Amino acid sequence: MERFYITTPIYYVNARPHLGHAHTTILADAMARFHRVMGHDVRFLTGTDEHGDKIVKASSAAGQTPQAYCDAISALFKDLWPQLGVEYSQFIRTTDPEHKRLVQKALQQVYDAGDIYFGEYGGHYCFGCERFYTEKELVDGLCPDHKIKPEYIAEKNYFFRMAKYQQWLLDHIKANPEFIRPEQYRNEVVALLESGALEDLCISRPKSRLDWGVELPFDKDYVAYVWFDALLNYLTALGWPDSKTMADYWPHTNHLIAKDILKPHAVFWPTMLKAMGLEPYQHLNVHGYWLVKDTKMSKSLGNVVEPLALKDKYGLSGFRYFLLREMTFGYDSSFSEEALCARFNSDLANDLGNLFSRSLAMTHKYFDGRIPQAGQGGPDEDELRSMAKEACLNFQRLFERFQTAKALDSLWELVRGLNKYIDTQAPWTLYKEQNPSRLATVMVHVLECLRKVAAHLLPVMPEAAAAMLEQLGCNPDQAAINLPVEAEGWGQLTPGTLVAKASNLFPRIEAPAALAPEAAPKAKAPKPQPAPAAPAGPKEPIDFEDFQKLDLRVATVLEATPVPKADKLLLVKLDAGDPEPRQVVAGIAEFWKPEDLVGRQVVVVANLKPRKLRGVESQGMILAVKREGGLELLRPSEPVIPGSAVS
Repeated sequence: MERFYITTPIYYVNARPHLGHAHTTILADAMARFHRVMGHDVRFLTGTDEHGDKIVKASSAAGQTPQAYCDAISALFKDLWPQLGVEYSQFIRTTDPEHKRLVQKALQQVYDAGDIYFGEYGGHYCFGCERFYTEKELVDGLCPDHKIKPEYIAEKNYFFRMAKYQQWLLDHIKANPEFIRPEQYRNEVVALLESGALEDLCISRPKSRLDWGVELPFDKDYVAYVWFDALLNYLTALGWPDSKTMADYWPHTNHLIAKDILKPHAVFWPTMLKAMGLEPYQHLNVHGYWLVKDTKMSKSLGNVVEPLALKDKYGLSGFRYFLLREMTFGYDSSFSEEALCARFNSDLANDLGNLFSRSLAMTHKYFDGRIPQAGQGGPDEDELRSMAKEACLNFQRLFERFQTAKALDSLWELVRGLNKYIDTQAPWTLYKEQNPSRLATVMVHVLECLRKVAAHLLPVMPEAAAAMLEQLGCNPDQAAINLPVEAEGWGQLTPGTLVAKASNLFPRIEAPAALAPEAAPKAKAPKPQPAPAAPAGPKEPIDFEDFQKLDLRVATVLEATPVPKADKLLLVKLDAGDPEPRQVVAGIAEFWKPEDLVGRQVVVVANLKPRKLRGVESQGMILAVKREGGLELLRPSEPVIPGSAVS
């Protein structure tokens, strides 16, 4: 069986987890889940990095010992991951006794081999990065990451002969183009190595300056440099040096990091492995930053985004989907709640949610909720099957390379294609024409493709995808799904299986209020406004029997388009529980954009006699309330099945 070992960076515990940590860990979790449903044996490691200068400063500021401080912050990370749907195999801490023992073993091994020596060094030390910088690496005399002037420190320390392995590392990267991906980060490391700027690495700190770390086994007056300690977690978690777990998984290692720690992982780490007599990892996968107002998230800037608040508001599935769909792997991406809301409503509520809802509703209307036996398909079905296969295979090919945004875009080609197929085949017309064989063929092809979509979404949003599979009458367990079979196979659904009556997984969410401008413009004198019209007085009473004549229903908007040559009118297509979509001409174009209506539930008078407005037939009326400066559409407080009666 093919194996896959995925690791996140172990997160530094000098601050609480934020959106950046959540993105990396959710991406790693999605990759682990993906490989499981591909049929692979998977191991997923995450954890916390707990030694170094910054921890001592942070714990002192908190009035705690370093260990007590680390225990508290590490627990925040460990407790957060299950709330974000993350299922890791192991959570490691660099304060774990076994990790510290094995770090000392590795240090002694490299020391005994002659690759660690004692010397004196003076350099520009950034306490934020916990590393020395050369003059060439500084930008205008400042740390390139923290934008502060490092402190010049001269002291005696132990050094790792990293420069010794410079040519070997350059040759290895050139011989293995996929060693570092995407390509731009590989090129960055190659340029560094070709410049000949690689120096030996200072790997100790004197206890006189810092005693919170792993003591060097060959000198009790020094502790290990935090990176020489932290990077070894990827091995110590496997039981290095001679465990079966190490032998099974190390050859299949995929590290996942953000671009700010490229050099330690792409240069320090492989040269350390070479010095220890080990083959390097398989792939280093590097993603960009989440930017808030074009700036990297930072506690000091006060622009840190709390992941749980977003998860609670948009749901776990919507939150995970956004993170994996919005960021192109390797590049920075701008975060805003407005973008999250727009992506949720467009992709999940409108495209996928409506697709599932209408498909299940039609199965109940036409076949009593049971999957029918398909008849002989034609060219349209051949085209749909081909589209489904291509979308699934492209998804798998791209997802395997951490290109989740492109993979999901490929899968959405099938989602959009299914919506178009339904509109083109018009099952409601086939039902009217009493063509049950053709109707069954169309519905089976829709439901089979929905299964493929749900199966491929298991790594991305496991909760929602499992619910979709359950709604189709399928086993939602990941162990029952094999993506290669889903892509290539057909006929996964059993005729006669009962499907759910409705699907309301992704109710549309109101867009958040726009952020207030930093400096409001000077207020202008308000123009005189006419007094608001007085509320209409009570109308003549009617009998209850008259009220009973009204057919008031909840309907879901499927589509909305402007009526030609009519500024105030929209043609709105609704799922109102009828055998086919209902169209209503509504005078709401002044207040609602067509794209903002799709997926929204409204209340419609369904038994008005049809009439033509601007040459377009209207089959009912959408109810609304006028208010000062706008219009409010009537709707249920919670999503309901389209066609539900208002009583």
